[in-house]
Amino acid sequence: MTLWDRLSRLVRANLNDLLRRAEDPEKIIEQALLDMKQALREAREQVAEALAEQKRLEREVESHEREAALWEEKAREALKAGREDLAREALKRKKRALDLAEGFKAQLAEHKALTERLMTQLKALEAKIEEAEARKKLLLARKKGVEAAEAVRRMESRLDQHPALEAFEEMEARILAMEDRHQALEALDQTDLEKEFQALSAEKEVEEDLLRLKRELGQA
Repeated sequence: MTLWDRLSRLVRANLNDLLRRAEDPEKIIEQALLDMKQALREAREQVAEALAEQKRLEREVESHEREAALWEEKAREALKAGREDLAREALKRKKRALDLAEGFKAQLAEHKALTERLMTQLKALEAKIEEAEARKKLLLARKKGVEAAEAVRRMESRLDQHPALEAFEEMEARILAMEDRHQALEALDQTDLEKEFQALSAEKEVEEDLLRLKRELGQA
């Protein structure tokens, strides 16, 4: 199982539990980041262990290669001393040492490949966490924006239904009705005044016409 697989299982288990409990989105995001960082710590420990094992295998290879070189030197010395039997035994031990060295070399090659994969996964995990941190800031900013908009909506709803607002609207209607009545009375008063002036004007015309007739008849 890769580090990313382990991370996915860990995060999924924790988040599913939070989602079932309908936790706050901010809490879920924080928990996801905590889980990812925990997985990162575990990944670093695994990489450190892998690198330590790689060093051990390298030392094993070097140790057995040195041992093989020493047995070869002893075989040379035995031949110089005319001890072919000792030289043969030394060369057998040299071969065993080289075989062991080759075995450790094969393990070392496999382990290096594994360590490189772990390092790649570790870097990918670090990049994912950096991305998640950046996205967290954006998501929390969006969450606060939604919360602020919702708070305004609730406030507007409460104001629309507030008794005080209804009282103001009723008073406004009453005042408008009073203004309309006042304007109607003013219009009526204006009409009566105009009628009086019209009557005066008519009487004047009659008097002037009467005076004209008297003059014509020589009575004035």
